[in-house]
Amino acid sequence: MYKIAKSNLPALFRAIAETKELYLPIRRAGQVNFGPWSEDAEVDVETLKTVKSPKDVFFPQSENLYSCEREGKDIKIEPQALQDQEFVVFGMKACDIKGVEVLDKVFLADPIDTFYAARRDHGIIVAMACHEPEESCFCKVFGVDCADPEKSAADVAVWMLGDDLMWKAITEKGEALTKAVESLLENADADSDKLEEEKNNIRAIVEKLPYSNLSLEGWGGDKLEEKFNSPKWEELYKPCLACGTCTFVCPTCQCYDIKDYDTGHGVQRYRCWDSCMYSDFTMMAHGNNRTSQMQRFRQRFMHKLVYFPANNDGMYSCVGCGRCVEKCPSSLNIVKVIKSMGGEQ
Repeated sequence: MYKIAKSNLPALFRAIAETKELYLPIRRAGQVNFGPWSEDAEVDVETLKTVKSPKDVFFPQSENLYSCEREGKDIKIEPQALQDQEFVVFGMKACDIKGVEVLDKVFLADPIDTFYAARRDHGIIVAMACHEPEESCFCKVFGVDCADPEKSAADVAVWMLGDDLMWKAITEKGEALTKAVESLLENADADSDKLEEEKNNIRAIVEKLPYSNLSLEGWGGDKLEEKFNSPKWEELYKPCLACGTCTFVCPTCQCYDIKDYDTGHGVQRYRCWDSCMYSDFTMMAHGNNRTSQMQRFRQRFMHKLVYFPANNDGMYSCVGCGRCVEKCPSSLNIVKVIKSMGGEQ
């Protein structure tokens, strides 16, 4: 295990960025989201949760798939190049990494999404423990330990401990990254007791959070008919504005649309995030197969809590990050749905 003074983090970021793209929490216009590092970027690794999850590093909000251009009587098709350079995502929290594991189930299943797979292959995740979890957090409900990112699918785990950042490599990728910046790191084996105390302090905070003991009783892959046919949906959905905020801040939502854009000299095919809460989602020639907002609202939560675990060995498609709890303008979120339809605290 190693450590580096917080005051020396700019040098660490600079060293990583010399050979790899670096993404980390950046403050812009009062909001913190993951973005590319630059010398003039306002890095903010102290913020607990970014507004959006960092999933778009692996699954971009919009990305080109291929372009078509006419050359005489022929049409030239140019596929978008796949990610082929290593990059580092610094500061991901355990809940967001769990979200990537959910995306893996979708995009790495047969047939494999090559765009996503290339990013996962070349991405190096540096996970950061949550120093002070907030009231909206309920990651413990879904088996996430925010105090110990070693348990996540990360390559390096880091903790904020006093004036230092503790650093521990987990995988071969993590070992290689550690070796690349080892001149900036110092041995921290003597601080192992302090680190264990920090983990215990974080877990103690988690136990006091209002949703940490939320029950998932009555949910899961074997509850399809019971939950689908519940009359409670007719009441629960009514405050929903169909704004899609919950899906765009969510670390696990993976729905997208594919569109063609006329460039004036050809066509670009691209895909972009979509939301099951929108009336034109899954629109077909005959119309939409979910004709009411209640049906669309039900789809979102049934997918998270019933359909996904039914098809993925019990794994829920929620990680308890709490973003939807914070951002829904109608205070209508997955916690309220769980509690209203069977799961009580």
